[in-house]
Amino acid sequence: MTTDFIPTEGYLQTISHATETIKAKLANTKLANPRVMIICGSGLGGIADILDDSSKIEISYEKIPGFKTSTVQGHIGKLVFGLIGDKKVPVMCMVGRLHFYEGYTFQQTTFPIRVAKILNIDTVVVTNAAGGINSQYKPGDLMVIEDHINFPGLAGWHPLRGPNLNGFGPRFQPLSDAYDYDLRKLFLTTARDKLKITRNIHEGTYFFAAGPTFETRAEVRLIRALGGDAVGMSTVPEVIIARHSGLKVLALSLITNAGVGEKPPSAFHENPIALDQGMASHDEVLQAADEASKDVQRIIESVVNEL
Repeated sequence: MTTDFIPTEGYLQTISHATETIKAKLANTKLANPRVMIICGSGLGGIADILDDSSKIEISYEKIPGFKTSTVQGHIGKLVFGLIGDKKVPVMCMVGRLHFYEGYTFQQTTFPIRVAKILNIDTVVVTNAAGGINSQYKPGDLMVIEDHINFPGLAGWHPLRGPNLNGFGPRFQPLSDAYDYDLRKLFLTTARDKLKITRNIHEGTYFFAAGPTFETRAEVRLIRALGGDAVGMSTVPEVIIARHSGLKVLALSLITNAGVGEKPPSAFHENPIALDQGMASHDEVLQAADEASKDVQRIIESVVNEL
């Protein structure tokens, strides 16, 4: 039987090599013991700009054993270490994530989370660009993730498939507490009460679809019926591995486009509406992310400063 995962011993050795490579770069600096990992979603790589410039250390994925190259526009492919806020919280920013649709296994896409655990990081902040499924969500809105639907996982494509890494977590990982309540509360109170952000902020359920195609109209209706408020092609595998590793999770979706769920125009109609009306594109995703990125950066900076 063929497998899509690296044997446990080899995988653990690669995690160790990656960790030692990173530690060597951070040795004898204020960044030697990062506490928070921030994963930057599509168009949100600017989050790394909130790090104190004088403290930054950058490491390309290509120079870290086990890290794969990000192939998606807007995902540079490097770790950026630095200090955030008045309290100088040491963080590791992952500028450019890896996706299942790029041809990588879940074991490869979530590899950086395992490395973060060995670096003694205790909190992961995950960001993404997502399509709005809830009819109340508009492009530019933010959604704090309170729960998720792992659609590929329900069909067997799960990031914990294969031999369990007992040193990280249990064989059967509970996920009813996947998204930390205190972190969600801190995010919302910081955005609304402290920073007075006027952008719409929701709490909702993230639906993970493997991609890389954007959803059909029928799929949008299906996701809505199943309880998804937003849909995207990332985040859930990382969250699952983070929880399996005992890390606390705060996750945020930037709504970059509205899912088109109306049935397509009928060929029986003489003058139907344009079939491409409302159609999503990656350029639209990046544009919406750019417009909202400053608010996202301000909130994350303030939240991480309190951790």
